[in-house]
Amino acid sequence: MAPPVKNAVRAAAAPTEEWSSQPEVTAAHPPKNAAGDGDRRPISTVLIIIAMQTEALPLVNKFHLSEDIDGSLFPKGVPWVRYHGIYKELHINLVWTGKDSILVEFSKFGCVLAGVDSIGTISASLVSYASIQALKPDLIINAGTAGGFKAKGACVADVYLVSNVAFHDRRIPIHVIFFCVNYLYGIGARQTFSTPNLIDELNLKVGKLSTGDSLDMSPQDEVLILANDAVVKDMEGAAVAYVADLLSVPAIFIKAVTNTVDGQKSIAEEFLQNLIAVCTTLAQTVSQVVDFISGVYQIIGIRKSTSVYRKLYINTDEYYILKIMYQFA
Repeated sequence: MAPPVKNAVRAAAAPTEEWSSQPEVTAAHPPKNAAGDGDRRPISTVLIIIAMQTEALPLVNKFHLSEDIDGSLFPKGVPWVRYHGIYKELHINLVWTGKDSILVEFSKFGCVLAGVDSIGTISASLVSYASIQALKPDLIINAGTAGGFKAKGACVADVYLVSNVAFHDRRIPIHVIFFCVNYLYGIGARQTFSTPNLIDELNLKVGKLSTGDSLDMSPQDEVLILANDAVVKDMEGAAVAYVADLLSVPAIFIKAVTNTVDGQKSIAEEFLQNLIAVCTTLAQTVSQVVDFISGVYQIIGIRKSTSVYRKLYINTDEYYILKIMYQFA
């Protein structure tokens, strides 16, 4: 999650025949990244954060990732699982929050057939923090399934690139300072990292995401979700965004709709019915996004030539990304 955008996103394309050491936008200070080195390195390390094994495995197979067996990356005793590998010169790290360790223990005695995925905001926050500290990613992708609102145009198997995130179950009704406490902190509304060319390239739907720790929707949740103008709701996104924002790592959010929250079917029934198929669709979209990202570099300089190219500037206070796509005449 980048800091709030104060400058407009700008895109330009103008082939010439000279070298330029400066991009065609005013350069900001070097980006604050998790590595703390302050330089403008090529984007080489991508962190994909996922809450469910069913969501993770299609991507593990797609990118031919290997499981980190020794478990030395994270503290002893946590259930988090890291898969990693090289894909198109990108270092891909997929971190799944794993199975709840207590339920896994109970499963040995037949009380639970299998451990339960560590879903929700607490696990998402912890995994995000630990992964950023350990892996120093240049970019975070939070990928997962979500409920969609039919009234907002969402349908099962739609995939959204999230424009804004907020919480809908952190109610702090202290009326004297209601706006500061409840809205700015409790709801925690944030704009996500802006990627207009990615949206255009992949023809992705765009919508706002609301996050809470329940699969269903209580009447109080519904009021805040509507106030958040959400198209999709999940159980992790805003938590990942909060941590990414704290540590100044840009993050994007890709959510695939498994069920309609405001439809006629049971939320749980429709979710389970569509989960596997929608996870396949999610993996296809994330793969396309990673393919696109493989051509993205932080700006150091631009070689201008007779080549036809397209440039994308994503302009926030602290981060600039350049997308160059060459087509030689």
